[in-house]
Amino acid sequence: MTVRRMILLALIAGAMASASGAHADKLVLGNEGSYPPFSITDASGRLTGAEPELAREMCRRMNAECEIVGMDFKALIPALLQGKLDGIVTQVKPSAERKERALFGIPIVYNPDAYVIAADKDYAFTKEGLKGVKFGQLRGTVQPKYLTDRYGDAIEIVYYDNPDQIRLDLLNKRIDATLGPRVNWTLELIAKPEGKGWKLAGGEIWTGDPAIPQAERGSSWIVRKDSQPLLDRMNAALKAMIADCTFTRIREKFIPTPIVPGESACAQKKP
Repeated sequence: MTVRRMILLALIAGAMASASGAHADKLVLGNEGSYPPFSITDASGRLTGAEPELAREMCRRMNAECEIVGMDFKALIPALLQGKLDGIVTQVKPSAERKERALFGIPIVYNPDAYVIAADKDYAFTKEGLKGVKFGQLRGTVQPKYLTDRYGDAIEIVYYDNPDQIRLDLLNKRIDATLGPRVNWTLELIAKPEGKGWKLAGGEIWTGDPAIPQAERGSSWIVRKDSQPLLDRMNAALKAMIADCTFTRIREKFIPTPIVPGESACAQKKP
């Protein structure tokens, strides 16, 4: 076989492999892994929950081979900025500081915050009303800044690495309250038998960038500032999933209520 023929056959084989999708993108995506029902690490160590399963479907539609890795929330954004991750598929609330460092995709959940307090308490949410109250908060999130901006040193903040630790210390009365996402705390504490001594308070609270119009508020998946083409592909896949109700079918396995406005059309299709 001549060298020319060998080169020609190699080029044809490469073209066929590319056409068949053999050269799919390889992406590493970060997820918290301990934020039920949005992210869960099962007994085998596999990441599941609403966000990992939505991310897997997104990757399938992008023809991307995705590895989803779990790590504490506080480590996700540093890992992204250091190039260890291509994107984060744990919901990230858009604060002004975060928007300077990363690109935010379309909102994949509207999950406003609420205070979680003992059922027999009726705090006034002022410096005087919360004086001495001990809040348990997740490291690396926006809620601690929201609290300190409003209440200063009138309150005490105790930091944790995951929500399970906060829930355990609430139940054992080692802390008095937390400020966190309504959906998570409703499903993982308030709606459960052990949560009968606790309640949500303060209404729906937006702890993200206050400059974002109310109709556009929500949490998103993010990529680095140099990854606009990747974000465009992610957004296109997610929009298609919402439009054809795949988003809703996956979400319903873990969360009983819609989490983005676009799901309303899917609800209307049901008998």
